[in-house]
Amino acid sequence: MAINKAADDRPAKRDYITRAGWQMLVDELDYLWRDKRPAVVRALADAAAEGDRSENAEYIYRKKELREIDRRVRYLGRRLDELTAVDTTPADSSRVFFGAWIDVVDDSDVQHRYRIVGSDETDGASGAISLNSPVARALLGKRVDDVVSVALPDGVRELEIMAIRYRCPDT
Repeated sequence: MAINKAADDRPAKRDYITRAGWQMLVDELDYLWRDKRPAVVRALADAAAEGDRSENAEYIYRKKELREIDRRVRYLGRRLDELTAVDTTPADSSRVFFGAWIDVVDDSDVQHRYRIVGSDETDGASGAISLNSPVARALLGKRVDDVVSVALPDGVRELEIMAIRYRCPDT
């Protein structure tokens, strides 16, 4: 049986994240490892010292909490190794690329502000959309005054680009 060597030699696909998003994950990992986990371990030891563990709700709860912290620590450690932090402005800042804030107007004359970020830092309430989202894919590479059509679950929507920034705009 032949092995497709070319497919195995390809570098792993990198996921991108903004520098601020990267720092947020690093801070969470640091907090969990240095602050939260030691506190839970102390509370678990105190609960274990109370005697019968099979009916000790505090002991059972702290064991579960410790497992959840350890799971998140392992995930963050692996995830940070897979991510590439991007904190540079593209050479052509008149086009939409990763990290851009984009002001658009939809076909109902409603204004929206989006920021194209990595999947680990998406936040619909703030307008932070994933690089892989339909809206971001439609906007990538476009310029001010370009109109894009985006296929969404509730139908096709047209967006006109009004502004592109690579520094945080005033809200």
